[in-house]
Amino acid sequence: MKRFFVVITILTSIVIIIPALLVLPFSETKSIEANVMPQSDTKASSPAASDPAVEVAVYRTQTKTVENLSLEDYVIGVVASEMPAEFEMEALKAQSLTARTYIVKQLLQPSDMKVPSGAVVTDSTLHQVFRSKEELKQLWGADYEWKIERITKAVKETGGQILTYDGNPIEASFFSTSNGYTENSEDYWQNEIPYLKSVKSPWDVDSPKFYDQKSFSASEFQRKLNVTLPDDGTIGKIVNYTEGKRVAEVTINGKTLEGREVREKLDLKSSDFTWERKGDQVVVTTKGYGHGVGMSQYGANGMAQEGQSFQDIVSYYYQGIEISPVQPFVTKMTAKK
Repeated sequence: MKRFFVVITILTSIVIIIPALLVLPFSETKSIEANVMPQSDTKASSPAASDPAVEVAVYRTQTKTVENLSLEDYVIGVVASEMPAEFEMEALKAQSLTARTYIVKQLLQPSDMKVPSGAVVTDSTLHQVFRSKEELKQLWGADYEWKIERITKAVKETGGQILTYDGNPIEASFFSTSNGYTENSEDYWQNEIPYLKSVKSPWDVDSPKFYDQKSFSASEFQRKLNVTLPDDGTIGKIVNYTEGKRVAEVTINGKTLEGREVREKLDLKSSDFTWERKGDQVVVTTKGYGHGVGMSQYGANGMAQEGQSFQDIVSYYYQGIEISPVQPFVTKMTAKK
C-alpha cells in the first residue's frame, strides 16, 4: 500500500511540472517580442534630419514680428506654401531639397536684400513664401490633414540633404511654369551661374498657368513703359530672343527695352510675350509663369508623373549638381554661434 502512494505522488508531480516546462519557453518569447517590436517601430527610416539647434528667424510680414523656427519646420512651411500638396511625391521631394538648400545658403551667406533686424528671411516672395501650420489650417480647411501629411513625408524623406555645386550650396531658384524651356541665369539676371542653364521643359504645356493674356489701353501702355507708340497703329519690334525662347530686347518707336524690363513694368507672367494692337488697346499674350531660371515646378511634376525620381528632377534642372549631406554646413552654422 505504501508503494502505491509513492507511485501516485510521483505521477502527480510529473503532471504538474511537464506542462509548466512546455509553456515557459513560449511565454518568455512572447514577452520578449512585446518589448522589442515597439522599439523597432520607432526607428527612423528616412535620412538623418537636420540639427535641431539650427533655427531660422523669419520676419512675419502680417504681424511684423520675428518667428524662430527649426530648420525642418521652416522647410515644411515653405514647401506647403510654394507647391500644391496634390503634386506627385517626387516633385514635392525635389521642392523640399530646393527649400532646404535655399535657407542653408542664406544662413551661411546672407544676401544683400535687407530684412528687418533679427531676421534672416521674410515669409514673402522676396525670399521663400512661408506659412505656419495654423495659417495652413485656415487656408486648407478640411483638406489640412492629408495635405500636411504629404508635405511632411516629402520633407522627412529628403531630411539632412541639400543641393551643392563644387562643394557649396547652390542658388536653388525655381518658378511655376516654363514656356517649354528654362532660362540661362545670365539671360535674366546679371551673373552667369554654371548649373543654371537653359534646358527643355516640355511638360509645362499641361500647366493651367501656361498661357495668360493682359490688355492695356494705349495710354496706360505708354505710361508704364515710358514710350510713345507709333502713329501707324503698330507697337514695336522684338529684336532678339534668349536661348530660353524669351524676349531679350524690343524697340518701340526708337526706344530699346529689355524683355525682363517689359515684363516687370507691365506685370506680365513671363518674358515670353507677343503683342497686338486692337484700336486703343494693346493685348499682350504670354507663355509660362515666372522668371524661368532653375527648376520648373510644373515641369518637375510632369517628370514625376513619368516615373522619374526627385534625384532625376533636380539633376535635370540644376546641371552638374550633387545631393550632399547638410551636416557639414550645419556644423559651420552652429560654430558661428
